[in-house]
Amino acid sequence: MEVVGAAVKDQAMILSAEALGFVEKLEKAFGLRRQECLSARQDRQARLTSGEALSFLSETRAVREGEWTVAACPPDLEKRWVEITGPAEPKMMINALNSGADAFMADLEDALSPTWENVILGQKALFDAVRGDLSFTSNEGKSYRLNEKTATLLVRPRGWHLVEKHVLLDGKPVSASLFDFGLYFFHNAGERVRRGTAPYFYLPKMESHREARLWNDVFVFAQKELGIPVGTIRATMLIETLPAAFEMDEMLFELREHASGLNAGRWDYIFSAIKKLRASPNAILPDRAQVTMTAPFMRAYTELLVKTCHRRNAHAMGGMAAFVPSRKDEAVNRVAFQKVEEDKRREVNDGFDGTWVAHPDLVPVARQVFESRLGSKSHQKDRLREEVNVDPQDLVVLRVPGGQVTEAGVRANVNVALQYIERWLSGQGAVAIHNLMEDAATAEIARAQLWQWIRFEVRLSSGESMNRMFYERIRDEELTRLGGRANVRLDQAAMILDSLVVNSSFTEFLTTVAYGNLD
Repeated sequence: MEVVGAAVKDQAMILSAEALGFVEKLEKAFGLRRQECLSARQDRQARLTSGEALSFLSETRAVREGEWTVAACPPDLEKRWVEITGPAEPKMMINALNSGADAFMADLEDALSPTWENVILGQKALFDAVRGDLSFTSNEGKSYRLNEKTATLLVRPRGWHLVEKHVLLDGKPVSASLFDFGLYFFHNAGERVRRGTAPYFYLPKMESHREARLWNDVFVFAQKELGIPVGTIRATMLIETLPAAFEMDEMLFELREHASGLNAGRWDYIFSAIKKLRASPNAILPDRAQVTMTAPFMRAYTELLVKTCHRRNAHAMGGMAAFVPSRKDEAVNRVAFQKVEEDKRREVNDGFDGTWVAHPDLVPVARQVFESRLGSKSHQKDRLREEVNVDPQDLVVLRVPGGQVTEAGVRANVNVALQYIERWLSGQGAVAIHNLMEDAATAEIARAQLWQWIRFEVRLSSGESMNRMFYERIRDEELTRLGGRANVRLDQAAMILDSLVVNSSFTEFLTTVAYGNLD
């Protein structure tokens, strides 16, 4: 193992010889299988591009039809009405853990720009939070500390497709998933158990039950290696890729000893739907703002998720409310709070056991909705939703009634993508833009839609055709509005966006392209 990142604060403690040795064992045991899973993704995409249809797997029918459940839920994960998410950064973590939410997902993935400093300091912040020692003092001298009672902590490592370029094994970057999980688990698993809880995780961007099986094997290996009883870990899987929607039962089955639920990762799911069906002119989505959770294909996905979870005694977790309250415009807040309340009411009425918010001010809004429906109940797993019947077409027909592609939608995608990529390159992974908390997932939707609209020369509501010239004109106008190419990071962002949008082939993830620009 070789660490090639420039030394940053707290690195020596986080990257102790013992911790690195643990990561090395994980990489040697599972690195090849990770590569095989990624190759399987490419093979499946090639088949989809050639016209093969997604469907439920015939070889796993017995799993879907079998009677089994996941492991019993630990006491501090029983009630998950409101979960708040944010990057693993001290101030954000303190505010989230103190927010009154039931749980907090500390993100090492889409909401964290993976600069070497951010990655190391994120692990140090998690180390301190587990021990109740996390604190932060702002440049203005304001101090932040954890309350005595805080939200239950969950951690999201980076996805299987990512690497950590600053740590090499035999000259090759290690898996970012194994690196993030390994360091957190090594430093904190025993301490979590001693404090009467356990290490809890969110697992992102999986596309198959074989990828879930890989995580389960990693968990078993890690627990045995550190002398933690097998079955101590609990993990919630994000169903945020189109293929995963066809394998929810199978994914829970593979992780059944460690699974606690599934989450409807709505933004990445929309991105994945575009990506997987990109060869089809019948899979063109309208403006991002028009692709809501009431669209038929999104309703099918979420209702199937609730039905699947409750049959298996797992929590069904709802999607993100991304609104960031305005400190200046109460009228904006009133409208947004009403929309958030409507969204959460739909989720709880559909049977979800909890939901996500991006800002502490939304915690009481979401809590009131779930409390009014559930009362003294921690969840509603007894609602089996047996009336739900979803077939493959329900999931893959990307129809949005009345949906249109507009110039305003094109501009919004260009504007958000430019701003987000510019901030990501500057080391910020969660960015408030136009009163919405944007992360890598929403930026992925923006650039994927631009690519899709150009590829098929979609006709806008104005009658104009969306082609490369039209995109470049809008891009230049939005660049000027944001400050122009004199801003070096913004110029970099524009070049990255161009490489993604006007390329004849589709790039799987913008973060893998942009990662080379990070220190």
